[in-house]
Amino acid sequence: MPQTSPPTDPLQVAARTAWGEARGEGTAGMQAVLCVGMNRLARPAWWGRDICGVFLCPWQFSCWNVDDPNREKLLAATEADPQFQTALALAQRLVSGSLKDITSGADSYYDTRLPHAPAWAASRFYRCTIGHHAFYRVGPFGEG
Repeated sequence: MPQTSPPTDPLQVAARTAWGEARGEGTAGMQAVLCVGMNRLARPAWWGRDICGVFLCPWQFSCWNVDDPNREKLLAATEADPQFQTALALAQRLVSGSLKDITSGADSYYDTRLPHAPAWAASRFYRCTIGHHAFYRVGPFGEG
């Protein structure tokens, strides 16, 4: 029977989030997604205070949304998938505190292939673009 609810292990949650959000963006794309979580962890707020809380916060990482087609796929991913192996290695670096931030402190991002940028994506908050994701720092502590 396939798994239907998120795991509770921080390593698995982080790896599955990176894979679910950015497996098509390569290693840098998956690392960047994890950096957003890492930067949110550094400034706990409404989006969570631990790895599972941050990545599973409703409507923050769309791959976990119940109606998202990636959810079923990320719950079924195994180490037989080379991209998931990469996601696990990156997530281990996040969990151990050795993940390098490649997003210049970003705490948010969106897929640039969307027809319109989200309202929060003001140019003054822009940090960088990695693959098809544009990264921003818009959190509760401003532009800092």
